[in-house]
This record gives sequence, C-alpha cells and structure tokens, in this order.
Amino acid sequence: MQVSEKSQAAGSIRFLLNGEAVSVSDVAPTTTVLNYLREDVSCKGTKEGCAEGDCGACTVVLAELDNDEPQMKSVNACIQFLPTLHGKAIFTVEYLRQKNGDLHPAQQAMVDCHGSQCGFCTPGFVMSLWSVYNEHQAGGLKAGTKADSDEIRSALTGNLCRCTGYRPILEAAEKMFDLPPVALDREGLKKQLKTLQDDDCMYLTPPEFSYKNERFYAPNTLDDLLKLKSKHPDATILAGGTDVGLWINKQFRELSIIIYIGDVTELKQVEKSENGLTIGAGVTLSNAYQAIHQLYPEMDQMWERFASQPIRNIGTLGGNVANGSPIGDSMPALIAVGATVTVQSVRGSREMPLEDLYLDYMKKDLAADEIVAAITLPVLAESQQFRCYKLSKRYDSDISAVFAAFAITLAGDKVQSCKIAFGGMAATPKRASQCEQFLVGAVWDEATVQHAMLLLHQDYKPMSDMRASDQNRMQSAMNLLYRFYLETRTDSPLAKEQIDVFSFAGSEV
Repeated sequence: MQVSEKSQAAGSIRFLLNGEAVSVSDVAPTTTVLNYLREDVSCKGTKEGCAEGDCGACTVVLAELDNDEPQMKSVNACIQFLPTLHGKAIFTVEYLRQKNGDLHPAQQAMVDCHGSQCGFCTPGFVMSLWSVYNEHQAGGLKAGTKADSDEIRSALTGNLCRCTGYRPILEAAEKMFDLPPVALDREGLKKQLKTLQDDDCMYLTPPEFSYKNERFYAPNTLDDLLKLKSKHPDATILAGGTDVGLWINKQFRELSIIIYIGDVTELKQVEKSENGLTIGAGVTLSNAYQAIHQLYPEMDQMWERFASQPIRNIGTLGGNVANGSPIGDSMPALIAVGATVTVQSVRGSREMPLEDLYLDYMKKDLAADEIVAAITLPVLAESQQFRCYKLSKRYDSDISAVFAAFAITLAGDKVQSCKIAFGGMAATPKRASQCEQFLVGAVWDEATVQHAMLLLHQDYKPMSDMRASDQNRMQSAMNLLYRFYLETRTDSPLAKEQIDVFSFAGSEV
C-alpha cells in the first residue's frame, strides 16, 4: 500500500475504503460516514432513510483488527462520525461487484428471489447479508456452515422494507449460500490494516482532528483519555455514536470538542472472575451481552431485542449506562442483579451501585472530569431467580414503553431479598423501594403479590407519551410483577423450559 505525502499530513483521517487507502483532512469531525460516502466519493449506493440508525438503508460493513485479526460488522453509516474510521476499513455495496462484472451471491440471490421492488432499501439489506455471508466463508468465525433462520433474522433486524414483506429477502439470504462462493481476502485485508496502523505517521499523542473551531480527540490509552477529560471537562464523550449521532442529525447541535473512547484499549476489555464480570465502557453491546449471557442467560432475549444488530455492533454498554436514559434497556436489568459502576478521573476512581449513578432526569453523579470506566456484574446466587421483560409497540428494534427486571431470593416460601427495577416509569431507571420493602420477609404467595402490585403506585408516577399512557404503563408494571410471581412461585405449574419461553416471548403495549 502506497502512502502519499498528502496522507501523512498531521490530523488526517486515514482508513481503507473498499480496499483502497484514503486520507481525509479539512473536514468537520461531525461529518457522518454517510455524508462523506455520498457527497465526497460518490458511493451513492449507501442511502439515507432515517438518519437515526433505525431503517438500515445506510448499512455498511466496518472492519478493524482485533487480536491481530480483522473483525467485520455491519454498522449504520448515518450516525458514525468520519474520524471514528481512523485506522479501520469500511466497505460499501459498490465493493461487492466482482471484477468480471458478476454480482456477489448476496446480490444475485436478491435478484433471483425478487427481493427488491423500489430498491431504496436494497443496498442496506445486501450489506447486512454480505456480513452474514462472510462469517460463514473461509476465515470467518462460522466457516464451513450455512446461516440458520435465526441468525439471518437477527442480522436483518436493523433493515426495514416497505415493499416486499421480507419473505423474498429471507429466501435470498438462504439461497446466497447455494450459489458459487466468493471468498473475502481476509489475509490481504489484515495486511492492509496492519500496514495502515504500523505507519509512523498514523498516531499522534493522542490523535487529534481539527476543523475550524471543532476538535476531535481519539486517545489510545486510558491515561490520555483522563488527561483530556480533565483539560476539557465540557467535552462530549463519544463511544458508539448511537445517541450523539442524533444530536447532530436531528437536533443540529454544534459540538466544539469531542473525545472518542472507541480506541482506548483499557476500556475495551472484558474481565471474568469467580466473583463476576467487569465490562469496560468501550465494549460494544454485542460483545458485552455475549459475555453477560454466560452469567445471566435470562438476558439473552433482551440482548436480541436491544435495538438492532448494527446498533449493538457499534453502541457500547458503558455508553448506554452513562447516557442514563429513563427508557434505556440495560439499566433496569443491571440494577436488579446488583451491578456496580466504576467512574474515573485523573484524581482516582470510585465505585457505586449503578442505581446511585442516576440523580434526576439525565442528571448523574459524575464530576465534570469523570467518565464511566466500567460496569461490574456479580455472579447470580444459586438460590436467586431473575427475569427481565420488555414491552414495546414493535417487537424488534424498538424503544421500550416499559422495561421490568426482577431478582428474588427465597428461603422456603418467604422472600429473603429482592430487587425490582423499571425503565419507562420515572425520570430515571429506578428501583421500586416501597414494593421491595414490603416483600422482604413476606410469604411469596398470591395475597402478598397482589398487595405488592398496588404499592407500585407509591413507587412510580409514570408519564404519558407516544409509546404508552401513564395508566397503561402502571398496569403493565403491575402485570409484569404478577407474571414474575407466576413463574417463580414455589408451586409454579410452569416447567423450566416453559418458563424460558414465556419469560421472553415479548408483548406489545
């Protein structure tokens, strides 16, 4: 790979675009990958549908080195800022056509199965399918196998189509594995990425990209990150961009200083011990929940229903926790299992129960120079039972109207301890303290639970909005507590395998 004089300019953003090294400078740090692709390099197969990471028309595939191997994942170009590509590779639908003019199997299958009508969403679907296809080709994590229907449906949760009804697209996803294979040159990609990252001019200390009065810092170490946050306490911390991207696209905010944590090695670690699991704030939701499900398989369906796969591939658990939205799905479940959060600054670190982080609506117990560094989940006690439930208007890729999480420990037929947490019921993710206090020491029976359900009125005063009315939210919260009781009462007629299905079947509000 040749590196031009221009590409060695300090502050340039260097990455691979469809296999070719490019360098970009003199561009606003908040320029989205989508706008760059369409307006600057004429890769117009990538479409803008919603500009908020919801429709999938802008889906591209991102590649970066992880343990010295290229890892590829589908992401939404509309909410990714261009500097986050530094040292990585991006692939668009234009890359898929073969040198002899033939279509890639993911494209050809869409043609053969009539998976496209108006065609606007098609490139995004194709890129999601290409991501799945590569996982099952030589060098992929699932090489030598075909994707099953569950994997295909999961991969397409972030792609919306108004024309086809999805059936022909699902058929295309299966047929693409039956066409003559086209393997991705992973070794070549690995070599290109290593050459790109090993170049002496690649990293400043820390990397900084400036344009007019805007600055974008991309530190590689936690020490550099904390120093930057101390120097710029009002800076916006950027992780996956799944929320901050909307600030730019929808609210037209001007962000003068951004500190990106996606390249901080220490924050991308998952540490397991006999006492639990510690997840760095830069670990993606996909990787975080892959680790969490080993401790809490009860969260598996929450993992699957948390936004879409492209969002989970780039968003972080730490970002979700630090954002503190009252309708964020992670926090109630983490609070119920007794998770703690570590916050850190140049002055040191401190740890607190996760629920103590939230003081009021979008207000957190964080000093101006502090960041959320990690989340720790304890091991589930053998006698403890845990469930979480999500209610939303749309089953996949939708924001919760109510999210409920329950953890209870029984001693015989009495409640020894319990934690109940809800999202969507208050200005913050919040525990049901009155309800919990009543339950501890009480017999876990019908009368107890019926009274506890009424006590939720003392714990919460939900609001009405487009997702649900206040009455609907309260009734839903009460019903979910009763549902938890039915699944965990000592004489429950539900078999374990039935409980697993029933717990996460999902409901509409």
